[in-house]
Amino acid sequence: MFTKILIANRGEIACRVIATAKKMGIATVAVYSEADKEARHVQLADEAVLIGPAASRESYLVADKIIAAAKATGAQAIHPGYGFLSENEAFAKRCEDEGIAFIGPRHFSIAAMGDKIASKKLALEAKVNTIPGWNDAIETAERAVEIAKDIGYPVMIKASAGGGGKGLRVAFNDKEAFEGFTSCRNEARNSFGDDRVFIEKYVLEPRHIEIQVLGDSHGNVIYLNERECSIQRRHQKVIEEAPSPFISDATRKAMGEQAVALAKAVKYQSAGTVEFVVGKDQDFYFLEMNTRLQVEHPVTECITGLDLVELMIRVAAGEPLPITQDQVQRNGWAIECRINAEDPFRNFLPSTGRLVRFAPPAQTMHQSNTEALYGVRVDTGVVDGGEIPMYYDSMIAKLIVHGKDRNEVIAKMREALNGFVIRGISSNIPFQAALLAHPKFVSGDFNTGFIAEQYSQGFRAEDVPHDDANFLVALAAFVRRKSRERAAGLTGQLPGYGVKVGHDFSAITLGTGGKNRYTQVHVDEVLGQIGSAVVTVEGQRFEISSPSRLNDICITGVCNGQPFTAQVERGTLRNPLALVVQHNGTRIETMVVSRRMAELHQLMPFKAPPDMSKYVLSPMPGLLVDVAVQVGQKVQAGERVAVIEAMKMENVLFASADGVVAKVLAAKGESLTVDQPIVEFEK
Repeated sequence: MFTKILIANRGEIACRVIATAKKMGIATVAVYSEADKEARHVQLADEAVLIGPAASRESYLVADKIIAAAKATGAQAIHPGYGFLSENEAFAKRCEDEGIAFIGPRHFSIAAMGDKIASKKLALEAKVNTIPGWNDAIETAERAVEIAKDIGYPVMIKASAGGGGKGLRVAFNDKEAFEGFTSCRNEARNSFGDDRVFIEKYVLEPRHIEIQVLGDSHGNVIYLNERECSIQRRHQKVIEEAPSPFISDATRKAMGEQAVALAKAVKYQSAGTVEFVVGKDQDFYFLEMNTRLQVEHPVTECITGLDLVELMIRVAAGEPLPITQDQVQRNGWAIECRINAEDPFRNFLPSTGRLVRFAPPAQTMHQSNTEALYGVRVDTGVVDGGEIPMYYDSMIAKLIVHGKDRNEVIAKMREALNGFVIRGISSNIPFQAALLAHPKFVSGDFNTGFIAEQYSQGFRAEDVPHDDANFLVALAAFVRRKSRERAAGLTGQLPGYGVKVGHDFSAITLGTGGKNRYTQVHVDEVLGQIGSAVVTVEGQRFEISSPSRLNDICITGVCNGQPFTAQVERGTLRNPLALVVQHNGTRIETMVVSRRMAELHQLMPFKAPPDMSKYVLSPMPGLLVDVAVQVGQKVQAGERVAVIEAMKMENVLFASADGVVAKVLAAKGESLTVDQPIVEFEK
């Protein structure tokens, strides 16, 4: 067994590998870029080596620097994680040539299966049913359009070395095929250093179901059941679960056996994933093989009780698999939510900056302890007060819940999301809460088009209706009343000016455009019970009891006999008097005041925000890659104006209306802040 390994990655996956290595008594070496010098994986590792500037192509993608770091620290093996160099055949071979164990498959397996074009050809030769498409690299956008027309729209344009949604577009017409091909090549070149692109038919209403396989150097290969990964947004997975609520035992067995046959054909060693597109009649087609550990591996670990990272390390050290196919368990249900640094209410644009508060829910399962016990697990690469840089992927944590069945897990996941405190940046937690409450998700009736169909106009606050909106108001009144009680108890108050607690309040719930909701509230303390009160909102009674302190953001307690977890904090930039309450994805800003103050508040005029319609604003922090217009140019609605790169994705900004460019206010190569003007149009 190795005594020291190097992790050639960053973020949560680097921390995940370190957790298992520590459990096994193996020393760890972290590598980091200049942007990651304070990162969590650097703090957790036994040693850390700086490998270059912030941009991944100058640090995490430079094989020479990683090999040099391994040699300098005496690491006998390298775990590549996912992304970066994890599916790079040349890097795997280089490790082998340098006498360093690569904790992953052999280079020839990566060459055969990791490359999307090569794997398609191999699958065809093995008589595996594959989706129609053009499996050779395409040289020009014009040729891509010709091929797309021959296959028939819609088509999927895909980078050969792609993964994680990078270098992937769906095109429904010639214009989308032309632009999609160009964007795919650029993203693939920047993320993977390989700009080959191919095209295949896009199967409508498909399920994305993948089989986890595991092989060793002794010829043994097993499959560890399936993962349901159909809840995707723009081809990036959002929620994953195991098992799938859709497929039958017979389909599971058939898919598993086919995945094993493919793996054996390329002498596969280590953990890998065979992805399938599954039709509504459970007919399945081989899609691709990911020759690495997947982001969503924890759900498989939960239901099988296996530590996949440990098994990868043991296989790389030459050990045989410790279990046979007959011994693979399927215990309970597990769901993973990817927590991303993005603003769901601004079209999921990346959100970077400092994590003012980062407090995940309490863990009852841990990364390296995957025994079959039900509970909550958080895999993350960030810490409270840490910086979220714009150079890397937007995922900052994974929230995993394991329970006895799917309904229990959904309920536990909703509570866990309620208790996940993130401040300083935006996160997709409200969106995750909405998905988990959606009737179609709860019933298991969905496919990969679910998010695009259900949220075709984007995601809005109205898309997360609360089961009982008055509960949010009652909770705000409860917290406000408790703070008044504490204030009234302070000594040294001027006679006649002391704080009076009161029982009757008005809750002013702030709405958009000055459309506020005014609600009458009455609060009575429950005598003899600290932290308990009865709150009446419009005749509805809420008996609330909570042990939480007034300065806690995360509030736990019981309301009318039912336990709850919510978030309450005082003050916002626009209104320091407001209480912000969040529960089940719904967020309200409410001022709980005296009834006289509410009467006066209704007389206050609403100040409309300034009209910024003549500007194209940067919707996120990022690098301005291109400005496609110039002063005096006539621009039509929908025309490309600028391209911003953030978190490894290209974001194209389009004109919202016809106009003439008056000024170009930002230059190519400039680092932009949120809402920074890029282009000004004539009014």
